[in-house]
Amino acid sequence: VTGVQTCAPIFSQAYQLTQRASQVGFDWPSIEGVLKKLDEEMGEFREALSLRNRRKIREEMGDLLFVLANVSRLLQINPEEALRKTLEKFVSRFHYIETSLRKEGKTLQQSNLIEMDRLWEESKKKKGSK
Repeated sequence: VTGVQTCAPIFSQAYQLTQRASQVGFDWPSIEGVLKKLDEEMGEFREALSLRNRRKIREEMGDLLFVLANVSRLLQINPEEALRKTLEKFVSRFHYIETSLRKEGKTLQQSNLIEMDRLWEESKKKKGSK
């Protein structure tokens, strides 16, 4: 699989690699096959977690991310853009938590997970997103 830009962001490289492989017939016949592979990889990741094997956890995490890049390709969704949008959403919601706590005269350190989670859900409702 030559011709993949090694200076491109890593998700883009994975996307391009699976695209190249697809062009020569090394591809899933449907999205269902790759989703089944995702489930399989998640099982292997959970197993590695239970063993607390750091090397294996890292390996399985890489496999999960690679399969997700392949899912993106099959759905014609740029994985970099999808992740960027999610990061923007996260930053906006976390900022809401910080701002809300500040209005109450609190810091993040003076709060707890239950309170932050409540504000997170409140932020989702105010922004009209899930």
